[in-house]
Amino acid sequence: MDYPITKQEYDHIRTLLYDESGISLGENKQSLVVSRLSKRLRDLQLDNFDAYYEFVTSDDSGAEFTRMLDLLSTNKTDFFREPKHFEFLRDTILPSLEKEKRIRVWSSACSTGEEPYTIAITLHEGVQHPERWNFQILASDISTRVLAHAAAGLYGEERIRDVPPDVARRHFLRGTDEKRGLVKVKPHLSDIIKFRRMNLMDETFPIKQPLDLIFCRNVMIYFDRPTQERLVAKFFRYLKPGGHLFIGHSESLQWVTHSFKTLAPTIYWKER
Repeated sequence: MDYPITKQEYDHIRTLLYDESGISLGENKQSLVVSRLSKRLRDLQLDNFDAYYEFVTSDDSGAEFTRMLDLLSTNKTDFFREPKHFEFLRDTILPSLEKEKRIRVWSSACSTGEEPYTIAITLHEGVQHPERWNFQILASDISTRVLAHAAAGLYGEERIRDVPPDVARRHFLRGTDEKRGLVKVKPHLSDIIKFRRMNLMDETFPIKQPLDLIFCRNVMIYFDRPTQERLVAKFFRYLKPGGHLFIGHSESLQWVTHSFKTLAPTIYWKER
């Protein structure tokens, strides 16, 4: 049974979500909140959404806010999702960096890790002598739960069914005995990725050197336009001249004021 929600209760949760994560729920999303959070209220034996709001805001660890965020947002992702981005990385970006043999990439909403591991695979597969390159990938998310999953690098075999078998053999270990049916990313991938909890709403990020490429895919659909503009401006600041920004296929910067040059739908360039 779902819990009823008053307008005041909904506004409390909606405002908290926006202030802490930038996610903007419309005025007509009460049914989504009710359907996704009612079970959590039952598990906690709380009487109503006001009691749940008090529970979330009194948790200094932030664990319950993360739980709420996970329930209200979609963490669906896949290996090699939206493959044109990885083709552009392999065919355009990597050749342009051949001389310096160094690339710094930020997967800014990495969820359970499929995106940064796909980036790592693309880097290794896209150059002749990967051991001569300096690959650095920062993978971040606001959710500590999905970050823990990502850092473990452990997936069901079905998660890599669309990865070519020869590529899978080079980059994944298949489990045996009690780990049968699971695959684990090989160390040469995990060694070049640093997982870190970060909130895209922060004014500054703990990034000391400018980046060559930022992935921010299927995240900005949750943000209103002012939030999108602030975030895109921050991305521009952290990219080096000649750097690129990739966004999701369902997103566009068409109505957002920004300083990037559009190279293709969802691919943006910071001019040199």
